[in-house]
Amino acid sequence: MSIKSKNIINKIVLLTSLCILSACGGGSGSDSNKISLTPNSATQTNETPSSNLPTFEQSPVTVANKQSALPETWRQGPMMEIYVRGYQDSDGDGIGDLRGLIQRLDYLHDLGIKGIWLMPITESDDQDHGYAVKNYRNIEPKYGSLEDFDRLVQEAHVRGIGIILDYVMNHSARTHPAFINAADTSSNAYRQWYIWKDTPPTGWNIFGNNPWYSSKNGNYFAAFYSGMPDFNLLNPQVIAFHENNLRFWLNRGVDGFRFDAVGNLIENNAGAWESQPESIALMGKIRENVQQYDNRFIVCEAPGKPLAYAASTSCGNAFAFQHNYDLVRAAQGQIPAIQSIGSYFNTAPTDMATMISNHDEFAGRRLWDQVNGDIKQYQLAAATYLLQPGTPFIYYGEEIGMSGAANLSGDQQLRTPMSWNNQTNYAGFSTAQPFRSLSANRNTNNVADQIQNDNSLYQFYKKLIALRLQRPSLSQGNYTNSAVDGSVLSFHRSAGNEKSLIILNYGSSPANISLSNLPANRELVSLYPDTQFSFQTNSLGFSSIQIPAQMGFVFDIK
Repeated sequence: MSIKSKNIINKIVLLTSLCILSACGGGSGSDSNKISLTPNSATQTNETPSSNLPTFEQSPVTVANKQSALPETWRQGPMMEIYVRGYQDSDGDGIGDLRGLIQRLDYLHDLGIKGIWLMPITESDDQDHGYAVKNYRNIEPKYGSLEDFDRLVQEAHVRGIGIILDYVMNHSARTHPAFINAADTSSNAYRQWYIWKDTPPTGWNIFGNNPWYSSKNGNYFAAFYSGMPDFNLLNPQVIAFHENNLRFWLNRGVDGFRFDAVGNLIENNAGAWESQPESIALMGKIRENVQQYDNRFIVCEAPGKPLAYAASTSCGNAFAFQHNYDLVRAAQGQIPAIQSIGSYFNTAPTDMATMISNHDEFAGRRLWDQVNGDIKQYQLAAATYLLQPGTPFIYYGEEIGMSGAANLSGDQQLRTPMSWNNQTNYAGFSTAQPFRSLSANRNTNNVADQIQNDNSLYQFYKKLIALRLQRPSLSQGNYTNSAVDGSVLSFHRSAGNEKSLIILNYGSSPANISLSNLPANRELVSLYPDTQFSFQTNSLGFSSIQIPAQMGFVFDIK
């Protein structure tokens, strides 16, 4: 989920694609509209809730199993985001599951993936996208069991792959036991866990909606949708609840977390609700909790202020929103986007989490659909974020050019079953009717066919990922000498004594460019895409060369 429009479409229309924060308006607020905690609503106390909540995750968890099973370098990626429901069905019910994912770990390992971000797999009210969590310490039954999850972690670690869980701290499901208790009476011990008002404040507008909803005992706050009430994250008991949940998973060997919707954790009033200082600081506290464990990875979803959350005093890492849109526009030859791409890492941390698209429509449709199947543009966009700094996150199916479903819209169009082959109506995903329509281009863009084709997108991704993993300058190096000359972007990556020169021509015509800051009197031969392209530098380390249209090259300049 996230700061996105959440078109939660499952029996009833739930918003699942939360609109990007920069496009969502907050109403003008006043002091009377502040979410203050009043004695008759959500008073903060030191009282421990004492209700009889069956199976509720209220037991404290202490730190254990701090060591990591993975090499330090796993956090450099690349990572893959996987929607378990749509990846591989192992039991023939038409729904993907953890055992199905285990069956595909060798495929991911062979591709070069170092970490897997799992969209929510905890028990949820929506039983689809997973962001309406109703049990933070159990697996969605259709996906399997905790034992299946433990095996997934073990099998992934054997292959050097980390497991990153999607964690929803901003809100729970309306059916979560804590909210059921909170809504029961205004004096219930769990009332303070959520945000309540006897009279709903006015002037609020979040993602185009009034976030206040009435119930039999007051009005509660839910930024995304009435079925997902916001936690009161000013309450230390709620923070402790989440920290215990995180330790529960860390103790099971989980390697990290992607934190959802962190820009909405704490709202001050109707005019100050997105990425408030308190929210940014809170993620610093959460990060400290996770960092008690060795070699763990966290990343925050904060479209409104990614750099603020990427700071070491907050999450320490965040998705590079805006950069993802420029990646596609640059690949289409748009000069302003090429300039933005070139300058981004002059100021942004070099370990930002990068992507082209993800499970939310607001982040962009599947890349195949964004470029209308133009292979050259597709490869340029992918090459840029695999060769620039950052920890790249590949959305499942991106490596084979999977499109969205032709008969779906919104987020559902992006979350179709994986196209493993073209031999049945089910594309190798299941032996039964899948829960959702398949990708529109599954007959041509599927794993089985592309693995056999040396010129396929799959082979393109595999080759670039392998180069990235082989060269520390590409996987963890700094970023210098970035220059844009018309439609051509060039930059250097360096780590220790290893240096790489990357040149990308986004234009539809060959381009003549001048290069400097290179070794003197050297012939530079390309490492990628092959060794057939080379050029000579002069005694001052200069060169003028012609770059073919819509091509990218990597040179060793050590």
